[in-house]
Amino acid sequence: MKEKIVERVKELLQPLIEERGLKLVDIEYITAGKPVLRIYVYNPEGTSIEDCEWISRRIGALLDIEDLIPVSYILEVSSPGLDRKLKNKEEYEIFKGRDIKIVTKEPIEGKNVFEGILRGLEDSKVVLETEEKTIKIPLESISRANLEFKIGGE
Repeated sequence: MKEKIVERVKELLQPLIEERGLKLVDIEYITAGKPVLRIYVYNPEGTSIEDCEWISRRIGALLDIEDLIPVSYILEVSSPGLDRKLKNKEEYEIFKGRDIKIVTKEPIEGKNVFEGILRGLEDSKVVLETEEKTIKIPLESISRANLEFKIGGE
């Protein structure tokens, strides 16, 4: 049921997201307590409150028409956050150019922690530009990957 709702919301959102020039990062439907439908959108030029409000008004109206969620729920639309944990392979393309920290399950070239600039995904490998070199880390080797927010070149 939850998966069906998330998939249908994704179908309804896609044209709206494209119209606004945004990228859909994630959808969560949480049913514990009062249900919450949480939508994360990303604008490469900087996600604004206006972007979130615009999506919220439009998807809210569509969800009311579709009567997709039969109970009262909370709708939240937000940016993914500065230090977001990457959850799916599409996000490695969405957040190209951002600082990232990757922790691997097993050492690669003697290291488990890598920091650098995300350059995308190639053949199921995350391309990371570190201070020393560019490295490709297989997706299945990643334990955790988070966007990093650095102030003033720290």
